[in-house]
Amino acid sequence: MATEQAAENYTVEDLVALNPYNPDILNDLEKFVNEQVSSQTYNLDANLSLLRLYQFEPERMSIQIVARILIKALMAMPAPDFSLCLFLIPEHVQMEEQFKTLIVLSHYLETARFRQFWDEAAKNRQILEVVPGFEQAIQAYAIHLLSLTYQKVPRPVLAEAINIEGLALDKFLEYHAANSGWVIEKGGQSQVIVLPRNEFNHPELKKNTADTVPFDHVTRIFPVLS
Repeated sequence: MATEQAAENYTVEDLVALNPYNPDILNDLEKFVNEQVSSQTYNLDANLSLLRLYQFEPERMSIQIVARILIKALMAMPAPDFSLCLFLIPEHVQMEEQFKTLIVLSHYLETARFRQFWDEAAKNRQILEVVPGFEQAIQAYAIHLLSLTYQKVPRPVLAEAINIEGLALDKFLEYHAANSGWVIEKGGQSQVIVLPRNEFNHPELKKNTADTVPFDHVTRIFPVLS
């Protein structure tokens, strides 16, 4: 009885850290996936642990839970979480329609084909809408990619990438102009969004570590030379 009470005091993270291959925690890990969905949190280690347990006990696999894990992994891009999770899912399971759809969506995101992504997502809304925050996470990823490539983004390019247009896009731009350092310029017949400078869209900001030698390295060389 005391042992059971002690176990109840452990968090799911504790259980995974103590013994990630313990089949007794499988139900707890499944509940934890649903908690991540409802609370809009994320724990890759716990989800990977569950997928590994499914490998050892395939008869206990929940297709619904696996789908939610993959959707959460998509939302974590540009991290490689989706590929890490997919590697642990049997090939015959991946051939189910909803998983084939998620794999296609992942490919579109990895190759920055956002128009195709949003079109495919709209066709499969019933798969994706069970996980709150999905659209916002993908929009954040799209903005991240644009910020690595562009110093200035034409409004139509941004609209296509984040799947927002019209007044909704106006409000979106106003928010980021006030909170994210974006600058909205008039460019020809359309607006141009100036994104914050970083070492990717402004290479001159990148420090060339190959051309700099730390001072402590220099001081260690002097005695050798003398």
